[in-house]
Amino acid sequence: MTSFNLDLHGYKRTEALEEFISFYNHAFDNAANPASVRLDVVHGYGSSGEGGVLLKRLRTFLETQESCLEFTPGERADGNPGHTIVIPRKRLPGADAMLAEAVWDYCERPKSRSKILGQFRRHGDPQVLRAVRSLEKQGRLKKTSKGRLDLYGAA
Repeated sequence: MTSFNLDLHGYKRTEALEEFISFYNHAFDNAANPASVRLDVVHGYGSSGEGGVLLKRLRTFLETQESCLEFTPGERADGNPGHTIVIPRKRLPGADAMLAEAVWDYCERPKSRSKILGQFRRHGDPQVLRAVRSLEKQGRLKKTSKGRLDLYGAA
């Protein structure tokens, strides 16, 4: 089995996910046998005692990609919660998944549709709305009403 290491210490949430997807797809594309690749992703545990932001974001993302990969939290593999072991099965989706993650991060506090579209305008309204619908279907984004406004918040 070929093993690759990726250290995400020092990355911001969205940057860490972008780096992981790029690393993952590069390892997958360049492996003679992708099933024999093992990625050891070091994200740290955080100082809160409940797991850090990178740990939570990465594992939440991995859970949504279980058709593309297998993963084992470090605490189950060797007792170390500061890393996650990932076994690729197929290539990860790119830009759309990244946009969805960025929208989800942005909606940590509920936001209106117009605020979301404004924040991600460089991606174009159709792509942003597709990301919002996808997150709603996954149950990761909840729509609530406040007066006349519909607000979208991370679930």
